[in-house]
Amino acid sequence: MPRIRLRNDVSSSSFWTRITGQKWSKHHVFIFVHTFMSYAMLHATRKTLSTVKPSLIHTWISNTSTPDGPVFPSQQAAAEFLGVLDTGFLVAYAIGLYICGILGDNYNPRRLLTAGMMLSSIIVFCFGYLTETFHFYSPMVYSFLWILNGFIQSVGWPVEVSIMGNWFGHNARGAVMGAWSSCASVGNIIGTLIASYTLFLGYQYSFLIACSLLFIYSFLVFFQLPSAPWEVSSDILPEQMEEEETDDEPTERPPPIGFLKAWLLPGVIAYSLAYACLKLVNYGFFFWLPYYLHAGLHWPESYADSLSTWYDVGGIVAAVLAGAFSDHMRSRTPVVFIMLLMATVSLYIYAHSPESYNWNAFLLLVAGFFIGGPANMISSSITADLGKCDQLRGNAEALSTVTGIIDGTGSIGAAIGQWFIPSVQHWFGWDAVFYGFIVMILCTALCLVPVLWKEHKERRIHRSEEVDSLLQSDSDENLADDIQEIRRRPTNAIV
Repeated sequence: MPRIRLRNDVSSSSFWTRITGQKWSKHHVFIFVHTFMSYAMLHATRKTLSTVKPSLIHTWISNTSTPDGPVFPSQQAAAEFLGVLDTGFLVAYAIGLYICGILGDNYNPRRLLTAGMMLSSIIVFCFGYLTETFHFYSPMVYSFLWILNGFIQSVGWPVEVSIMGNWFGHNARGAVMGAWSSCASVGNIIGTLIASYTLFLGYQYSFLIACSLLFIYSFLVFFQLPSAPWEVSSDILPEQMEEEETDDEPTERPPPIGFLKAWLLPGVIAYSLAYACLKLVNYGFFFWLPYYLHAGLHWPESYADSLSTWYDVGGIVAAVLAGAFSDHMRSRTPVVFIMLLMATVSLYIYAHSPESYNWNAFLLLVAGFFIGGPANMISSSITADLGKCDQLRGNAEALSTVTGIIDGTGSIGAAIGQWFIPSVQHWFGWDAVFYGFIVMILCTALCLVPVLWKEHKERRIHRSEEVDSLLQSDSDENLADDIQEIRRRPTNAIV
């Protein structure tokens, strides 16, 4: 019987159609806004801990922390415990990503996301607000709550990338997913601004506001977030549909792919390893940048929190520009590779930056552009490409599973980094931390070299096949000119 497919009509005069190459319905707008804001709220609650670390350390090492004395004997001991918390969070987050990626392809993504948001808000409320309000400082309780929060929050990214991938086609994926992937950076900014403006009341109020916003938004997600076009196909206006026989857009949910088969999809292993190295650096800035600006450069805590947002601004700009630019390339890998090489330079310069607000803001913007940009592209548009690759041909649901694999592997790398950063800083200083980041960026680029080489060979083969087809054709009067044109064509040109 005929299938119903959303039109991808780019002739519309709509501004968004011209920019993204895809016609937007009201459902597309709801999907973009609600997935963007829901993950931003999740990241805001996660970011709150990193922004209030100096206040937590001060509370834990003061003599009035508990009736028995301070929770930790020194600032270094408290900082190392925060590193353990970050590591535990990321290990649980990585494990949860593998599990939730599979669940997202087997169960209703909207319900999974709503449950995750509600549970996470409750845990953050207990961790940050209740413990301080009742002066209950227990490292065991802190560890249990924050590690559990890492596992619960892992439902967010694979489910939301899957929903976005279901609604937005390949041609729009770089521009749309690039802009959408800035949700994490926007969440970081929201969490940082909440903390910087409420720290004078007490750090517990930063946690209270962040988790309250997350809890409230979970209701909007539950009532207004369709997971895929086939859930609302009966509500789409007739002029937004066309009936035709096609296998490109299924009208019902395809069966899920196996976990091991998802690993074997082209590019998944290479990008998983690359993201493990890159996320170590990106989350190193995420967890420790405000602390570095406060403890390393001796700026006030609220001042350091506001300054750290420039790193996220750079990531937002890069995600949009690089994502849109990569839509005009045969592959997104060269774009990511070149940005990684530039990231090593920006990191080296930032490691030797002067103690000036303006210089730090500018260099953080540049570092965020070349580090956060590739990280956002790998975790969103590239992951969506891999999860909807030609090998599947719409016959299997793999996007959530692939997202869980890539982001889960990346979180393992990030967890290892958070374990070592406090110790490296203590024994060798902050310069050693930044040099370590440079090494990991180079490792990221090295992981992508096989992908670049494979894509290069495929382009040469494709070009050779075009020449052969022309040679076998007798109807082309300008055969020589066409062959020369193919040979002059850049290897990354779209054909």
